[in-house]
Amino acid sequence: MRDVLVLLLFSYGAIKALKNPYYGALLWVWIGVMNPHRLGWGFAYTMPFALASVAITAVSMFAHSKEVRWPSGGPVVVLILMVIWMGLTTALAIHSAESLTVYIDVLKVMLMLVVTASVVRTREQILGLIGVLVISIGYFGAKGGIFTLTTGGSQRVWGPAESPIEGNNELAVALIVMIPLAYYLTLQADTALRLPVLKKLRKVWFNRGLYVLMGLTALSAVGSQSRGALLAISAMSAMLWWRSKSKLAIGLALLVMAPAVFMFMPEEWTSRMNTIKTYEEDKSAMGRINAWTMAINIANSRPVGAGFVTDTPFIYQMYAPDPDFVIVAHSVYFQILGQHGYIGLLLYLLFWFLTYRTAGRLESLAKGRADLEWVQQLGAMFKVSLIGFAVGGAFLSLAYWDMPYYLMVILVATDLWVRQHLAEAGNGSTGQPAEQNVPRNMRVTGSGMIQ
Repeated sequence: MRDVLVLLLFSYGAIKALKNPYYGALLWVWIGVMNPHRLGWGFAYTMPFALASVAITAVSMFAHSKEVRWPSGGPVVVLILMVIWMGLTTALAIHSAESLTVYIDVLKVMLMLVVTASVVRTREQILGLIGVLVISIGYFGAKGGIFTLTTGGSQRVWGPAESPIEGNNELAVALIVMIPLAYYLTLQADTALRLPVLKKLRKVWFNRGLYVLMGLTALSAVGSQSRGALLAISAMSAMLWWRSKSKLAIGLALLVMAPAVFMFMPEEWTSRMNTIKTYEEDKSAMGRINAWTMAINIANSRPVGAGFVTDTPFIYQMYAPDPDFVIVAHSVYFQILGQHGYIGLLLYLLFWFLTYRTAGRLESLAKGRADLEWVQQLGAMFKVSLIGFAVGGAFLSLAYWDMPYYLMVILVATDLWVRQHLAEAGNGSTGQPAEQNVPRNMRVTGSGMIQ
C-alpha cells in the first residue's frame, strides 16, 4: 500500500512538473530529503525516483525556459568554487577511484541545488519549498515523537533506511533544523492557507497542527538519545528565544519543558547525556577525537586533503594517533578538513558564513516594512536553523547532506525577490512601496498579506 501511495504521489507531481519545472524541483527535494520510497517494502523501494525527477525537471526547464533564471549571490559563487576544488582533491585523492564515486554523487546534489534555486521565483514558491522540507522531515518527527511517548524514551529513534539521516544522530540534527521552519509557517499561516492544497483548512487548526508537530519533533530529537542533538537543540532554543518577539512566552515554555523532558526520559538517557561532561571516559567520544586529530594531520601533510574517502585502515595507519580505531569523521568541519584540506574547509566555512549573512541582510532590508514582514521573519528563523546545523553538524559527518543547503537556496531566492520587489516599488530600501508599482499577482496589503 505504501509503495502504491508513493508512486501515485510521484506521478501526480510528475504531471505538474511537466507544466512547470518548479514542481520537478519539489519532487527532487521530497525524494532526496524524505526518501519516501524507503518507507515501503515492495516495488517502490528500489525504483529510481531521484533519477526520474531529475529527467522530468530537465525536460520541463527546456520546455518552459521563461520560468528559469540563473541564481546569483555570494553563497552560489562559493558553492561552485567549492565543487571545483573538490574535483581537484578527488583527482589527487589517496583512494582516487572510491573518491571519484563519491564526488559524482556530491556533484549531482550540488547541481540540483543550483537547478532548484533557478526555478524558485515567487513568494508562494518559496513558501511551498519550505512546506515540502517541513513535511519531509516532520513525518519522522511526528512518528518519532509518538514512538518516544509510547516507549517512555527507552528506545532510540532512527531515520529512514539507506538514507543520509538513517542514524539516530543524523536524524536528530535534521529534526532540529526543521523546527524553526515549521514555526515560520505558523507566522505565515494567512499566506500558506491561500495555497490551493490548503484553502479549505482553517488557520487555527493549521497552527495547532504545526505546534503539535514541533512538540513531537523536539521529543523525537531527544528520543534519538543523541548527545550532539542535545547540544544543538539547546543552542537553537537559546537562539529562538533571542530572535523571537515573544521572549516571555517562549522563555516560560522552555523553562517548563526542559525539566519535564528530563523527568520523562529514562535513567539510561540521563546517564548517556551526562557523558558529555566525562568524554575522556567515553569510547565513542575518544574515537571522534582520534578521527579529528587524524584530519588535522592529513591537512598538515597534504594541502589538498586525502579525498572523499578517509575512513580506511590504510589512511588511519598513516595519520591517526590510534590507527586501530577506524571511524568516520563525525564532524562536518573535520570531515571537510581531512578530505579537502584547509582550503576546502575555508570555502566550506565561507559558504555558510555568506548564507548566514544573507539571512541577516534580509532582516535588515525588511526591517520596518509591513509589506516585507514575511522576509524579516524568514531571515530570523533561518538563522535559528543554521545555528542548529552548525552546532549539531560539529558531531556528525553530514557535510554533503542536501537539506541544509536548501536553506541557502531559499535565502538566495528570497533575496532576489526582495531586490526585484524594491526595484519595482521604486523607493529604495526604506518606506512603503508604491501600490501601483507592485505586480498584480504580488500586491501586498498593509498587513503583509498577498492580494
